[in-house]
Amino acid sequence: MALPVVAIVGRANVGKSTLFNRLIGDRLSIVENEPGVTRDRIYSKADWNGKEFHLIDTGGIEWNEADEITNLIRVQAELAIDEADVIVFLVDGRDGLLAADRDVAEILRKSKKPIVIGVNKLDHPNHMAAVYEFYELGFEAVFALSAEHGTGTGDLLDEVVELFPVQVEEEYGEDVIRVALIGRPNVGKSSLVNALLGENRVMVSEVAGTTRDAIDTALEVDGQKYVLIDTAGMRRRGRVYENVEKYSVMRALQAIERADVAFVVIDGERGIAEQDKRVAGYALTAGCAIGLVVNKWDAVVKDDKTAHRFEATLRDEFPFMRWAPVLFVSAMTKQRVQKILPLAKEISEAHAMRISTGTLNGLIQDVVASVAPPSDKGRKLRIYYSTQVGVKPPTFAFFVNDKELMHFSYERHLENQLRKAFGFEGTPIRIVTRTKSSTK
Repeated sequence: MALPVVAIVGRANVGKSTLFNRLIGDRLSIVENEPGVTRDRIYSKADWNGKEFHLIDTGGIEWNEADEITNLIRVQAELAIDEADVIVFLVDGRDGLLAADRDVAEILRKSKKPIVIGVNKLDHPNHMAAVYEFYELGFEAVFALSAEHGTGTGDLLDEVVELFPVQVEEEYGEDVIRVALIGRPNVGKSSLVNALLGENRVMVSEVAGTTRDAIDTALEVDGQKYVLIDTAGMRRRGRVYENVEKYSVMRALQAIERADVAFVVIDGERGIAEQDKRVAGYALTAGCAIGLVVNKWDAVVKDDKTAHRFEATLRDEFPFMRWAPVLFVSAMTKQRVQKILPLAKEISEAHAMRISTGTLNGLIQDVVASVAPPSDKGRKLRIYYSTQVGVKPPTFAFFVNDKELMHFSYERHLENQLRKAFGFEGTPIRIVTRTKSSTK
């Protein structure tokens, strides 16, 4: 289920980034430490009283149109309209109500999205009267606050979370594989969707996917049901967010949250970019099954070793997912496009695979006998037993004498042996180490 999205919108220098940093608190540093995820201050998860949501700071984007402030305001507002469930319209209480604020309000009013006004920079009780001027804009929810000091932000957030749409679980059966095509702009995601639908011609229905009216496409191929997540979002040509890389990652995050399988689409002609690794890292953190799809392969000048060299480069650039299968395709010529959905089925099955406890412990005994667990200051790691505690992704618990003795290199060795024995192509594996309490 996709998290609600809150966008902070307003003219320049009203304190949008300060409010963003205030609302996310320590959350950003936690996200940064997850493997494969590169720091990006433009968006983050936030939490208020147990309700999680995505927060977008529209003030931090580098715009090509930034020479003209009117264009900047309009683009920010359009992005917020397109992406947000709730919009925080931030204004400067010290400056008072300006014509630029009225321009933003006019655009936001047309969105019919819930709007909460935050009157910022009211740092002293004597300044609070400034808030009343902003009721002129015609919005009911107006809150005085100081983003710098944090005063008033709690009341603002109380109102914001009250306005979240009712979250409805998608009514997709257990037998349906939910597939997301993710990647930076202009790698050919929408062309691949069109090629997939053109190839199969078995479109079942247009299904309302989330409370934000993103449209998924359901189809059936060789008896297997699939849902392509947020195809409407990918197929909207000319939309401004698709030309803004950081917003395309926001779109990818929302798709990833709802997907079983995420295909990271890479431009074979232009090669690998940092943004590709960032998007792949989010899919990994979410625990999706993952495949790498190299598109525009028809445009690449090739010899008989080009694909091999490109795949070797992928393995070097994506060391955190060497287990992800690679598919070279062309949406333009439809070359190998028909292999995408069967691959989704294959790695989805690995993603949901269960190993019996007896079989698993038999393997671990052999692994331990072959390569001894690590020791530290004379104390040796002992693995008493292991069991699979989850799927999607496969998650294994190892009960040991002291979890602090489990070195990351031995944990990686265990993962490699699990993959060697059982496959698990295309899916991350999670290992949890637990100290088993001694009993007398």
